[in-house]
Amino acid sequence: MSASDFRQEFIEFAVNRNVLCFGEFKTKAGRMSPYFFNAGLFNDGNSLYKIGQFYAKAILAAELPFDMLFGPAYKGIPLVSATTIALSESGNNYSFCFNRKEIKDHGEGGSVVGSSLVGKVLIVDDVISAGVSVHESFSFIQASGAIPCGVIIALDRMERGRGSLSAAQEVRQIYGIPVISIVNLDNIVSYLQGRSDMALNLSAVEKYREQYGVT
Repeated sequence: MSASDFRQEFIEFAVNRNVLCFGEFKTKAGRMSPYFFNAGLFNDGNSLYKIGQFYAKAILAAELPFDMLFGPAYKGIPLVSATTIALSESGNNYSFCFNRKEIKDHGEGGSVVGSSLVGKVLIVDDVISAGVSVHESFSFIQASGAIPCGVIIALDRMERGRGSLSAAQEVRQIYGIPVISIVNLDNIVSYLQGRSDMALNLSAVEKYREQYGVT
């Protein structure tokens, strides 16, 4: 399966799960967006298995070298678990871990569950909005003596934040690490262009992109 094929397949999967919806939705920035993505609806065994497969395909397609994966609590925990299993099924066995929000003071203790943070670490998350989660993960990984080497997310909206850059571009600029996405706004537009029944949605997305998009 080519890179373009799995990205279009992911969009169809997300639409069928109502994870990717089209209409009118108010964003945190107060903008009226013509589409909305809610990764929290990957909420059963079948959908979690499939989302792990898509993360794995995007990671392998990017050919980014890394030693292990890290999922920031809380949404990153099931995502990194599913992704690690999917990578293993394709013959790529990696260790992984996630953090606790509160440090455990009994039993094994500490703030990390899973493998110790070592080497080059790929962060697995759902989306990047204000970049807060990435900042916390970056600091957490560095404090453990490991090296954050990239971020993999489900969707890059390719949309300006407070300045002229998108959230993903700001991460690249501030931390000097790549941001990989399963799909981005270009892929969504391509999907809509192939759906004659969604011409109005395509028009709304293109107008929104003209107003808030980045290249």
